[in-house]
Amino acid sequence: MEKVQQLGKKLIQVGQTLTSAESLTGGLFSSSLTQVPGISKVLPGAFVTYSPEAKTQLVGVPAPLIQEYGVVSAEVAKAMAKGAQQQLSTDWAISFTGVAGPDALEGHLAGEVWIGVAAPKNQVLARQFNFKGTRDTVRMAAVQAGAAWVLSELNKVVTNENN
Repeated sequence: MEKVQQLGKKLIQVGQTLTSAESLTGGLFSSSLTQVPGISKVLPGAFVTYSPEAKTQLVGVPAPLIQEYGVVSAEVAKAMAKGAQQQLSTDWAISFTGVAGPDALEGHLAGEVWIGVAAPKNQVLARQFNFKGTRDTVRMAAVQAGAAWVLSELNKVVTNENN
């Protein structure tokens, strides 16, 4: 989990906080991040929101949004990230929702993953990824892709602040 390690070290270096709302990854992202020494300074907590009800109860995803778009969607990924960020008042939040497999869900094939990122200054983004492989391969690929994306966004913010 090289990208996760890099992200953790960068967050500590720049003193910015992060949380996660994880569905298909089931806490793998936050668990991987806790391998970085000193991460408790910037990781106050995380959410495992596996069911639609947990997404609503823990990070405030509106139930009508889930009913309209389904859990495997950009809209829900964004709402999960924004809700997690608000719950713990962090600079950053990341969310993972999708289908690890082996079966399809809501008409979405195994390997379809939506990652949401809530950045400082109310910027909320979502990206779709399609990974191949086993359930574990999809989960690990999602974590790596998410960490790489947040690291890239974090580097942009830090660069802009220093200019």
